[in-house]
Amino acid sequence: MSSPSGSVLGIGIDLISIERMGAAIARRPSMAQRLFTENEHTLLTKGKSDGARLQSLAARFAAKEAVMKALGVGLWQVDFVDIEIIGGRGGAPTVALHGRAAHVAAERGITHVLLSLSHDGDSAIAMAVATGSSGVPS
Repeated sequence: MSSPSGSVLGIGIDLISIERMGAAIARRPSMAQRLFTENEHTLLTKGKSDGARLQSLAARFAAKEAVMKALGVGLWQVDFVDIEIIGGRGGAPTVALHGRAAHVAAERGITHVLLSLSHDGDSAIAMAVATGSSGVPS
């Protein structure tokens, strides 16, 4: 996405239980394939303990739901893999939109999504702010 500029067009926040995320993936390991891109899997498995990996997965899942809310769509109106969370360690996480998510953003004039992630104890949280120009005269 381009640099953040323009008006705030949407916000989203999501909170998830890290333990619940781990239990869901343990029950259905294929679920991770539907939720995370190949790049995210690579980033999240490199040199991390199971606990740290699970914290990162939960934070990114919360981020994807927060981005959906900021885009103004509900769950499964865009594929989770169409929202990619990049970076993190040593740098602020960024959002790359693909497929239907990119199409929805373009339709709504969204050019950038700002993102903040955090986790503590058994919770992970994410907040997303969509910016751009709605194209609607004020």
